[in-house]
Amino acid sequence: MSPVYFDHNATTPLDERVLAAMLPYFREHFGNPSSRHEYGREARRAVDGAREQVADALGAHPSQVIFTSGGSEANNLAIKGAAAGLTPSQLAISAIEHPCVAKPAQELAAQGWKLAKIGVNTAGRIEGDALEQALRQPTGLVSVMLANNETGVIQDVATLAETARKHGALVHSDAVQALGKVSVDFSVLNVDLLSVSAHKAYGPKGIGALIANKAVEIKPLIVGAGHEKGLRAGTENVPAIVGFGIACELAVRRVSELQGRLRGLQGELERGLHGMGAVIFGAAAERLPNTSFFGFPGIEGETLVMALDNAGFAVASGAACSSGSTQASATLLAMGVDNELGRAAVRVSLGKDTTGEQVREFLGALQGELKRMRGLAAMAA
Repeated sequence: MSPVYFDHNATTPLDERVLAAMLPYFREHFGNPSSRHEYGREARRAVDGAREQVADALGAHPSQVIFTSGGSEANNLAIKGAAAGLTPSQLAISAIEHPCVAKPAQELAAQGWKLAKIGVNTAGRIEGDALEQALRQPTGLVSVMLANNETGVIQDVATLAETARKHGALVHSDAVQALGKVSVDFSVLNVDLLSVSAHKAYGPKGIGALIANKAVEIKPLIVGAGHEKGLRAGTENVPAIVGFGIACELAVRRVSELQGRLRGLQGELERGLHGMGAVIFGAAAERLPNTSFFGFPGIEGETLVMALDNAGFAVASGAACSSGSTQASATLLAMGVDNELGRAAVRVSLGKDTTGEQVREFLGALQGELKRMRGLAAMAA
């Protein structure tokens, strides 16, 4: 029997309706969208239709949608592509950005840009004066994620964008984790650039988009023929683009109902966690309704994740173990969480098919594993 999947911030299962829409474009409608014959025209119609669906879901115009291979490419295109059209000055990013924003920013810092990190408070939120302080220096581009992938904390991007615009800066937001969980509207957020990805919202992997204000000059990362209005060379991945369009359409339909149901499950989960002595990171801030990031003092997060996997539950840790680091995640350190507690971090991210019974079974399994691990620790002391 497969483990219960509680790692929806990492990726989501493909919706059956998305798969059904994609399959014909692997088979009979296999044409290249740039071809002039009927096979090509059919593929082009599919791409154009999906572009409209993505735009409609995000409060944008289809001409503002640039398809990419995913959220990482969209973020790189936003940061590097927009910076290439500006005179090097300061680039300001939040201290809790995903590496696919932070690392391009670091590369620009090695090329003549000044990099500023916008601090967050202990709840993981950017306070207005922190951005104002960063903007005391001439700033060309500001990047602030809409929802954090670890804590689920949501930023007031619209207000932050208004402040940045007053200082003449372009504004980018990574909305990859937000799509499908909360409303995401390009015009309401008031940003110049917005990154999204399909596989976080029950769509296929390998497809995402950058939503870009047409007034922003962007230099492509991948050059060649004139695909995506000259901003991303390469034959379009038609099946994935079709799937992305359907996934966006479905996400908009269910977001209101899903928010309420997930918020209820999140509350039940966190009441149980509190009862076991967990520290919940970002609990004082507005968060995604599906995300709980927590730690038990003295319990190694990675060890607990493996124990829960053996117990039948797939969750994620918050430590940077994949790189061999012994440190807590950069997000938790930026929030002022001490390294030892940060290394205890575990993330549970619920999905559209999660049930209350699964949450209760998880709490039971967690309690059992904690008792076992604490008993082992006591014996070793």
